[in-house]
Amino acid sequence: MSRAVSARPSMAELASSFQEYGAWRDTLAAAINQLRRWLEGGQLLESDASRRLDVALDRLGEDKLVIAFVAEFSRGKSELINAIFFADYGRRILPSSAGRTTMCPTELLYDESLPPCIRALPIETRARLGTTSDFKRSAAEWRVFPVNTDSADGMLQAFSLVADTVRVTVEEARMYGLFDPDDPDQVLAIDETGAVEISRWRHAVINFPHPLLKQGLVILDTPGLNAIGTEPELTLSLVPNAHAVLFVLAADTGVTKSDLDVWRHIVGDAGSNSNHMAVLNKIDGLWDALKTEAEIEAEVQKQIVSVSRTLDLDASRVFPVSAQKGLVAKVTGDDRLLALSRLPSLEAALVDLLVPAKQRIVREQTLAVVDRVAGETRQALAARERNLIEQLYELRALQGKNQSSIERMLIRAQGEQRDFEDNVRKIIAARVVLARLAEDAYATLRLDALRGKVLEARDRMRRVRLTPQFFGAVKDYFAGLRELLRRTNTKLLEIEQMVLGVQRRFAEDLGWSVSAPMPFALNSYMAELERAEGAYRNHFGALAVLTRDKWSLIERFFDTVVSKSREVFSAAERDTEAWIRSLLPPLEVQVREQRSQLRKRAESVARIRDAQESLDERIGQLEEALEDVQTRLTELKLLNGRCRQLAEREPGAKTSTMTVAAAAAAAAARRLGEKDLSAYLRVEI
Repeated sequence: MSRAVSARPSMAELASSFQEYGAWRDTLAAAINQLRRWLEGGQLLESDASRRLDVALDRLGEDKLVIAFVAEFSRGKSELINAIFFADYGRRILPSSAGRTTMCPTELLYDESLPPCIRALPIETRARLGTTSDFKRSAAEWRVFPVNTDSADGMLQAFSLVADTVRVTVEEARMYGLFDPDDPDQVLAIDETGAVEISRWRHAVINFPHPLLKQGLVILDTPGLNAIGTEPELTLSLVPNAHAVLFVLAADTGVTKSDLDVWRHIVGDAGSNSNHMAVLNKIDGLWDALKTEAEIEAEVQKQIVSVSRTLDLDASRVFPVSAQKGLVAKVTGDDRLLALSRLPSLEAALVDLLVPAKQRIVREQTLAVVDRVAGETRQALAARERNLIEQLYELRALQGKNQSSIERMLIRAQGEQRDFEDNVRKIIAARVVLARLAEDAYATLRLDALRGKVLEARDRMRRVRLTPQFFGAVKDYFAGLRELLRRTNTKLLEIEQMVLGVQRRFAEDLGWSVSAPMPFALNSYMAELERAEGAYRNHFGALAVLTRDKWSLIERFFDTVVSKSREVFSAAERDTEAWIRSLLPPLEVQVREQRSQLRKRAESVARIRDAQESLDERIGQLEEALEDVQTRLTELKLLNGRCRQLAEREPGAKTSTMTVAAAAAAAAARRLGEKDLSAYLRVEI
């Protein structure tokens, strides 16, 4: 999507876009909460539907937008982050200078439950098994440093922590997986005391109350290839899960060999590249007073084409900028320099990419839940409406009839009530069968099944001596995991067919209409495993097996890829369980509703027979109940429509000020005023 870009307002547009997106989420969450309260007030909220709405609301409340900045060192990532996000502070906030300034992966986010601070995970944790995600669950592992947000100098000093290093012995660095004796560059880095310099921290999380971070933005700043290679979790989780990936290059050199290694190993493997951008930074290095503007522009365009071809990335996603000049221009208010830096073009592209793409995902996920819950409630109310109409038809037919007619109707009503108990037993039987099939499906997803594959792979790796045998064990490990997911898929298909059969029988016997189960399979989790296997091949190639300590390699493998496998299987089991739990409740709701109405029907006729209440009085009660259920159907339609309207609305669009409750009441009044209720019943019957 192209747009005209002015020199100054792009960052303001990005901030406004995030704020409007946050307001959109809040408004949509309020509409879902209104639907939820309405369902609770009418005793229409089933436990499974309640859980699904909770998940949708949690997703809206905790929603994040992640931008990952990835590059080899000295490409200007930190300066680019300063220029885009922190120029309003009047100076650099993240440290930016020649050489390495980001020694460990750093996340910038805002958590209102914590004060402004930097949480840093000591590098010593690399000596123990566990990924960064594992250690995030243990607050005691992290060092916490306060951040004074009232002082720009104080913030710069605090943020400089991410560049902290420490000198350790070669053996200690090797124990952390940060020294390879076969790498000549690392060998040259050993000082006269036999020590090498490594990062003091393994990972850093900066909690900072920046306006964009408050809106849910998360900035991921990654170190260069060597540091990334020691934390494969970046390749497996953090970068692939980002909503935008900015790959930063130097404009004067283009794509170097080390840049290409980063792209292939980290960025290029992170799923679809539809959210990838390449940033040609430092274009001011191409500014030459001895060249014309046309010659300089031709050189920039040549680099854009070269980068586009090398990375197989559309040229429209390659952005030449000068982060340093852009930052200076913003701080000094120099619009001409800002335009020359071309930073606004990149900021405008972020506006066009980030929010619409994320909103589309959230919209689809949220509407799927809301529409499903509303549809199931609509079916239950429609069943209640159908039963009330039938009762009214029968009772009106009794007006003017003798006692024997009422007795025959009572016998028929009681007979139908007894006959319906067969359908209750069918649901109970279906629940038993579903529980058995579900247990079979869960068996291949539980961590016990995964643990068996892990132990088998570990044992083979310990026993093999040749590189091909080692890779064979790894290949078989992934193949075994995919087979577990395929077997689960087969069970899920069997479950779906069973539920469809039950629904078909109820439709044939009772004329019911029940929504078919939502399609579900584990194909996306198999794709996750395939991507993890590809990442493993990139990180632990044949050369690594031949030149590095095998036991260290095995530990790294089980510390990263196996950890990712656990995440995949846990997510697959959780989502499978949620899907299975959602299959029978819609049918069970209708069964309970029908059972209740049949009981009330028999009791009503019995009371009329025993003269406990008049026939006309009971007809009046049923008419009121029918009017109530039809009003509820109208309100449900409006509430569901309101959620859909808000979900499909673009952020920043105007909304109607008329409340849903007022609209529902007005619609019900208009509908019932159009024709007499009794006439409506006669027409419908």
